[in-house]
Amino acid sequence: MPRPDVSPAVAAPALADALRHWRPGTAQLSRRVDPWPAAAFADLIGAVPPRLDPGDPLPPLWHWFYLLDHPAQADIGADGHPVGGAFLPPIPGRRRMFAGGRLRLDAPIGVGTELSSRSAVADVSVKSGRSGDLAFVTVRHELTADGVPVGTEEQDIVYRSEPDGASPRVVPRPGTGAPEPPGEWRSELATDPVLLFRFSALTYNGHRIHYDRPYATQAEGYPDLVVHGPLLALLALELPRIGAPEQPVRSFAYRLVRPAFLPARLISAGRTSASSAEITVGAQGAEPSLTATASLERKARPSC
Repeated sequence: MPRPDVSPAVAAPALADALRHWRPGTAQLSRRVDPWPAAAFADLIGAVPPRLDPGDPLPPLWHWFYLLDHPAQADIGADGHPVGGAFLPPIPGRRRMFAGGRLRLDAPIGVGTELSSRSAVADVSVKSGRSGDLAFVTVRHELTADGVPVGTEEQDIVYRSEPDGASPRVVPRPGTGAPEPPGEWRSELATDPVLLFRFSALTYNGHRIHYDRPYATQAEGYPDLVVHGPLLALLALELPRIGAPEQPVRSFAYRLVRPAFLPARLISAGRTSASSAEITVGAQGAEPSLTATASLERKARPSC
């Protein structure tokens, strides 16, 4: 894997030292794509469910409900994440934030297929910014269905160090009064602690910032429970799934630019062209938390 980028102009010495000899290997996961998790997610967000008969294509990123690791309870840390893992960097007092990602689909992932991933760290960089010293880790997942390559996904995760005894940073709640996002595609989703808890369960995500309000506010300095970044990405992809079902998504790139907190009504809005869509998702009245671009399959021209 690449060595951490620790150029003097931007390097954070403590994090760079912690990662200098970190050389994670690869990991593999496999699971058959059965209908239940996909149907459960559609019900969770009140969406029209996709067809889930054998061979029907799984919507983009819904493979997140299948390729799930299950660490032993004894290996879970105070924040709800595993203490160690294949791609968890050895950072003291590690705090984790989902920052974005990219997906390229070369073929559908069919219901009933054996879905597998081979994962490895693709990039590591260490920088200092307004929010302190940060480590950026990109993990690449090569996806196959019944042994046939179907696509590649990359996830960008940001880590910072907050050792025991350090005062937690205080994250302010975003301001209100932002204008409604433009776009001909639009959807809304009311959120509450039960919805976040159910999404955590569906994705086997133990991070306590999503369901334990005292921990989120006192230990990690958030103003309330944090809406999952992956949930925002999935809500963005609902717009082309419902609005342009005849144009499947072929690639998707997204950035999480600020957290969204409860209480929130999430607004997804999209502007479309012939073969792409620009999408934002965020709390009503606040600036968007997620910005994304989806590339769509072009509509077939009618034959003469």
